[in-house]
Amino acid sequence: MTTHLALLRGINVSGHNMIKMDALKTTLEAIGFQNVQTYIQSGNVFVDCEEENAAAVGFKIKQEIFKVFGHEVPTVVIGKKDLENCFKNNPFLKEKEADTKKLYVAFLSIPQRSESLNDLKMSQVKPDEASIDENRIYIKYAVGAGKTRFDQKYIEKKLNVIATIRNWNTVTQLLKMYEER
Repeated sequence: MTTHLALLRGINVSGHNMIKMDALKTTLEAIGFQNVQTYIQSGNVFVDCEEENAAAVGFKIKQEIFKVFGHEVPTVVIGKKDLENCFKNNPFLKEKEADTKKLYVAFLSIPQRSESLNDLKMSQVKPDEASIDENRIYIKYAVGAGKTRFDQKYIEKKLNVIATIRNWNTVTQLLKMYEER
């Protein structure tokens, strides 16, 4: 049995793509996922199953959400090691007096090379900063996530990937939940 964390993009945001977490849990259990556990309303879902391939799990979840709720919801599925690597590899955590309220992680559907940072054209979104590590982009917002052009849509357009962003507090909580499972 493998535990996966599905990060759903764009649900329950500003009244769009509304899905109650209890209904999502019931839906995923009905198609064979076990130990389904959600965290906050923004679409963080742990599932256990025999399938080891994260992309296959994400596709199955995405299909079922569309079938049951009628929403096209991009889904990125990650493992515990992905979250552990966030803590190990986030360069902004190593800064003196790092403000974790300004730190975010964009989880990507496909790994990127470190050179992909050039494709993001960071000069267009300064003073925000970013660093790429495989299928994660570590972000340090200068002012805040609500006041930047460097969002999920920007990342997806520049890199031609699916991206979903979580704040550092959520990343920390999700790792804690993974460890408790």
